[in-house]
Amino acid sequence: MSPTPLRLVVAVNPSASFGRRSDVGSSVVSALTRAGHDVTVLLEQSFDDLVVAARTQLATSPDALIVVGGDGMMNLGTNLVAGTDVPLGLVPTGTGNDMARALGIPHDDSDAATRLLVSQLDRPARVVDAGRVSRGADTTWFACMLSAGFDAVVNERANRMRRPRGRSRYNLALYLELIRLQHLSYRLEIDGESMQLDGTLVSVGNGRSFGGGITVLPDAELDDGLLDVLVVERLGRLQFLRLFGQVARGTHLADPRVHVHRARRVTIHSDDVAAYADGERIGSLPVTVEVVPGALRVLAPAAV
Repeated sequence: MSPTPLRLVVAVNPSASFGRRSDVGSSVVSALTRAGHDVTVLLEQSFDDLVVAARTQLATSPDALIVVGGDGMMNLGTNLVAGTDVPLGLVPTGTGNDMARALGIPHDDSDAATRLLVSQLDRPARVVDAGRVSRGADTTWFACMLSAGFDAVVNERANRMRRPRGRSRYNLALYLELIRLQHLSYRLEIDGESMQLDGTLVSVGNGRSFGGGITVLPDAELDDGLLDVLVVERLGRLQFLRLFGQVARGTHLADPRVHVHRARRVTIHSDDVAAYADGERIGSLPVTVEVVPGALRVLAPAAV
């Protein structure tokens, strides 16, 4: 039992009541209760209802907010607590779990992730950066990665499809978009410097990966006060497939068509694509992305 019982709010992905991981939320709550903590669990029918319920609970100043789910739930939690003193915990149950990977949380073993979470409650929270996205008058946050290229186009198609379900729908959308690979026109402003290009991929990373461990920004750090901006020039289909082979080998940054800029602020303009942050749709471009150092406190191991 923890020497100092804490008051915790646990928000469970509304979609997690179905499928093979439907019991993870209750397992997390049981583990936290056994450790002596006071737990309020939020089980709502939709993400919108979950946000409302979580905001109500956060107004009572709990000791931590814990989310159970994938990158979408991490994004939800980030938008609720970024810029506050409330730590954010995560037990990943999604298909991608890229922020869990970045934080050193077991991304494919919910029991191990739960044990780690319980142990971290007795330790100081880790302080990391977060990305803040402005689109017109709207502002939102992300923890790991913002995408405005091929992967965002794939997400757009997958969101329009009703079948198949789960990861298979994303894979089919990827295949269909690869067949009709678009060449996107961009205007970028990176820390005040402008550039124009035809490209295939633009991603802005606080973390290192997207798409379930595709490590496109291997040198990105969560707490360095900078964003890593990946720009991939125009590629044909075969060149694009070869690039992903290079990503798997960790050699893609040596490709002359791949560029990484380190910046505090970037604005992305294009008429051809929407932006996604942590897999969640932001909307059509332009967007301005800036790093906010130390904006997020997380229940995760210290960086190694």
